[in-house]
Amino acid sequence: MGGARRPLSITHTWVAVAALAGAFLAGCSSKPPSLFDEGKIEVGSKNDQPGTSYSPHAGEYTGFDVTVAREVLGRVGVKSPDFDGVLSKNRARALHEGDVELVAATYSITAQRMKPQSEGGDGIDFVGPYVSTRQGILVRTADAELYRSHDDLNSRLVCVWEGTTSAEELARPAYSKVRTVVMTDAHECVTALLKKKVDAVSTDQLILYGFTEADASLTVPPGLTFGPFNDYGIAMAKGHRDDCRKLQQALMEYVQSNDWDRDFEDNLSRVPKADRNEARPTDDDIESLSCRDSPGIAKVD
Repeated sequence: MGGARRPLSITHTWVAVAALAGAFLAGCSSKPPSLFDEGKIEVGSKNDQPGTSYSPHAGEYTGFDVTVAREVLGRVGVKSPDFDGVLSKNRARALHEGDVELVAATYSITAQRMKPQSEGGDGIDFVGPYVSTRQGILVRTADAELYRSHDDLNSRLVCVWEGTTSAEELARPAYSKVRTVVMTDAHECVTALLKKKVDAVSTDQLILYGFTEADASLTVPPGLTFGPFNDYGIAMAKGHRDDCRKLQQALMEYVQSNDWDRDFEDNLSRVPKADRNEARPTDDDIESLSCRDSPGIAKVD
């Protein structure tokens, strides 16, 4: 028969309590690991949009989105990010499922996308805008004179692709006379335009000007635009707010530098000067839309 169990001393009791308290506090104060800890990061981008984000060969990515991502990440110590293709409709899912850590893919910042998933939103934090653009149309150069106003699109067949704000804009009652067809991605829409299966393609003008860089048989009627400006941001799943703020500061420095001008010209030289001036965001624009659960209000000069 064993002896009676020795009571735990007061000293041992306090040691045990302190250890448990320390573990609890450590757990409460712990932060998710930084996306930048390993110096490598996977960025989702488009592979079929010349000028903005394009992959001419496997593993090779070019365009303004890609260049901005490289420049901003370089300023926080990530010198060689990897890029992988994403579709518009899959951008949020790719982030939440961990396929990529960031997305730089002409991703428009909207209140719905910024809203936490617990509130019915997409649960995305944005760093941006790094550029802004209006929605427009792309047509065959030979037909460009036919398109001078919105009324010229009545009864025309216009291609948009899944998961874009462009499809949402043309679904508004104001454009009820415009016939739309929804395809999977930009490549399908532009191919349909070149083969005369549709009359026009509609999305953001920066994307469309990129296609004119690649093919002179395509034209963007400059004055034919829709809706408000679309603001592009670098996206991440919520839960990395410190990393988001670091990228925000890096983006502000980049946008105010001559590097932004150089990179815009190198990738989107066909954008008219007036549109280029409107495309460049201010620090207030970036502050009002970056690392938030809802849009702030940018200061107006």
